[in-house]
Amino acid sequence: MAIEVKEISFSYPGNPVTAVENVSMKIEKGERVAIIGQNGAGKSTTVKLINNIYKPTQGKIFVDGIDTSTKTTAQIAPHVGYVFQNPNDQIFNDDVIKEIQYVLRYWKLSEEEIGQRTEEAIEVTGIRPYLETHPFDIPLPIRKFLTIAVVLAVSPDYVILDEPTAGQDLWGCEQLKIVMDYLKKKGKAVITISHDMEYVAEHFERVIVMAHKNVIADGSKEDIFYQPDILKEAHVTPPLCARIGQKMGIKKKILNIQELVENL
Repeated sequence: MAIEVKEISFSYPGNPVTAVENVSMKIEKGERVAIIGQNGAGKSTTVKLINNIYKPTQGKIFVDGIDTSTKTTAQIAPHVGYVFQNPNDQIFNDDVIKEIQYVLRYWKLSEEEIGQRTEEAIEVTGIRPYLETHPFDIPLPIRKFLTIAVVLAVSPDYVILDEPTAGQDLWGCEQLKIVMDYLKKKGKAVITISHDMEYVAEHFERVIVMAHKNVIADGSKEDIFYQPDILKEAHVTPPLCARIGQKMGIKKKILNIQELVENL
């Protein structure tokens, strides 16, 4: 059970310049993988190809053995869920409950199953106070949790979170931890695109670095965040604790406050 990306390239229609070039990666079910790099590196395009929003102009993508080139976006959605950076790109119903249940009713699930999935998604995302509010009247950071709730209700094996901490306050960051714990408990793979290296260091074990429209490094977070040449090439700053540990000459690869305190 895995997503296999095999030497994919992609050019937007009418644009001869490629957005990604010969990208390959394999993501196993249950893994937590962060894709990092500066804007324009090809991160968003790559995950939209994985989700089958776009189709590669070259190469193949397989989701649990399914060749995505033979399927529609809707047919891949039950396997790979995508939470966009901007929730407005996903919301189209005038009611929170309708938004969460739209796909479930399209699938004609039983009322009991729809109710159970809806309740669980509401509880995990913390959006219960907003159930009677029009989705576009909900504050933007919380609106993002509505789109997360939609994906949780669908329950795909692979969940893509595009810049989930962007614009979030302390409540949002804490609620995101609850979502991450829930996905881990459910055995879901989580793939994130993020510029927030503290979030990456806390929740992800594997880091894929993209630059120049390709993958330039792929390894554990400890290895990646202690490769200054790779990070410089990708225009990425490592987590604060890693920077402090390196400046203090600590030999252990420090990635969080607890490790930093223990090694002082």
